[in-house]
Amino acid sequence: MSKAQLDNLLPLLKAGDQSALKTLFDAYYPTVCNTVFRMLKDRPTAEDVAQDVFIKLWEKREQLNITSSLGAYLRRFAINEAISHMRKHKKHQSESIDATMPVVSLYQGVEEQLYESEMQQKVAGAINQLPPRCQAVFKLSRYEELSYKEIASKMDISVKTVENQMGKALKVLRVSLKEFLTLLVLILMH
Repeated sequence: MSKAQLDNLLPLLKAGDQSALKTLFDAYYPTVCNTVFRMLKDRPTAEDVAQDVFIKLWEKREQLNITSSLGAYLRRFAINEAISHMRKHKKHQSESIDATMPVVSLYQGVEEQLYESEMQQKVAGAINQLPPRCQAVFKLSRYEELSYKEIASKMDISVKTVENQMGKALKVLRVSLKEFLTLLVLILMH
């Protein structure tokens, strides 16, 4: 099934059609599972979290407001669920901390969250500073997961122009975000 056909299942899902959920599950489960696995490094846990993604998708089906492609939405959902799982797991570990552990480790999670939040703000700000066409190409590529050919068709420009705009966007982002570059590379890999 093509991405467009899968995206067209969304109204059926919202209406409570269980066969639409099964079709989406069959199509996207491997991708969702692999996305979670790259973060958690534990296959059985990744499979459980991936299943939770689809359970929550079903439970929240009536409130869904997906503005990107369904694949991009599910990938972001999977990343958020993996992060949530890691936080819960970390919380359970921290509840069993003994009094001899250094106090620094208690604050490490808070520091990481602040750093992540700051990084997200910097990335959003840097993307918003890109010229309009460059910004549009970058968002279609990274957030909607469109190929260069699909972007070229959608924006009525050549594939070469898409390549040039992506190159320009990545160069500007590298300069703007050099202090966060290592973290950014890890996030884009996921």
